[in-house]
Amino acid sequence: MTNLPKKHLFDIPEGMIYLDGNSLGPLPKGAAERATKTLTQEWGTQLIKAWNTADWMALPQKVGDRIAGFIGAAPGSVATGDTLSIKVYQALAAALKMRPDRRVILSDTGNFPTDLYMAQGLISTIGKDYELRTVAPEEVAEAITEDVAVVMLTEVDYRSGRRHDMMEITARAQQNGAVMIWDLAHSAGALPVDLTACNAEFAVGCTYKYFNGGPGAPAFIYARPDIVLEVEPALSGWLGHDAPFAMEPGYRPAMTTERLRVGTPPIVQLSILDTALDVWDGVSMAEIRAASIALCETFIAEVEARCPMLTLASPRDAAQRGSQVSFAFDEGYAVMQALIERGVIGDFRAPNILRFGFTPLYIDEADVRRAAEILGEVMDSGAWKEPRFQVRSRVT
Repeated sequence: MTNLPKKHLFDIPEGMIYLDGNSLGPLPKGAAERATKTLTQEWGTQLIKAWNTADWMALPQKVGDRIAGFIGAAPGSVATGDTLSIKVYQALAAALKMRPDRRVILSDTGNFPTDLYMAQGLISTIGKDYELRTVAPEEVAEAITEDVAVVMLTEVDYRSGRRHDMMEITARAQQNGAVMIWDLAHSAGALPVDLTACNAEFAVGCTYKYFNGGPGAPAFIYARPDIVLEVEPALSGWLGHDAPFAMEPGYRPAMTTERLRVGTPPIVQLSILDTALDVWDGVSMAEIRAASIALCETFIAEVEARCPMLTLASPRDAAQRGSQVSFAFDEGYAVMQALIERGVIGDFRAPNILRFGFTPLYIDEADVRRAAEILGEVMDSGAWKEPRFQVRSRVT
């Protein structure tokens, strides 16, 4: 007997089919109440005392340990706070210091732009002769040579949903002496991840997608427990200090993954995320993955039957795909706007990708079939050709 879906645990507008949880998850019931409690009963009445009386100081580690359970990480190995971009920067900077005689960061051309931007910015800051080397996703394994210091990849491609083989690539990186960093933005909460088994040195991720932590929800960073004391934080913030309230003039990093904390944690956002994770009670990642594959397979079959003018841009083999399905169409932006107006929420990624996320916590087979039916109606009627659907919004 399945525990899915759990629609009753989310506030989703009546009549909406929400296929964009791979970009921003919906509001879990109880999250708003938790935020209100944090604001009014804790901050409002206890003020600064709440760091102790409401145990705010322990919240980042508590939430980190909960996330660790979803990604195959040991308790205490995940630190939360800041944004994913910051965590990418931290992991990259620390990894480069671990390989001082090498100068190459290897990534792929399909990686999410911010990961590449952060690498470019770090190289610009460091100077010297560092290089960001990018190759096609299919060529990554062969490109891991003995001059590579760090391999930085996103496991699931944000456009197509194409999935890297985490075990194989990590092993290849380490055989060649490189440090491995995985971005789990489209993996954590979407499919089983086992960082302990794959032995990667670092991983980073966000919590506003499949974990439903809300816009601006804090990111996380994982450091393999046996390398923690080798990690030299590039951003040596006071809460990464071994004794923050000793107020020492010099930085002395914490002896745990807490050294990867930077500044004051976002307590309101962390409280929301802490409550959002409650919706996972009684659900395993294996169950989520099985349901996700079934929903994606149904959607692909339905859309291809109804919309022959769309081209599948995701891998057809479910094992090679994350929890999303993408179709290519030259006027994909306009098609998505017409679809959204009809209550089916997906999103568009340049240059021509219609992207749909499948989150079994609140999506079922009936939703998937109805979404494909509406997409077929949009394509058959040519509704997307209306001028208003051609106007680009700031966020696509």
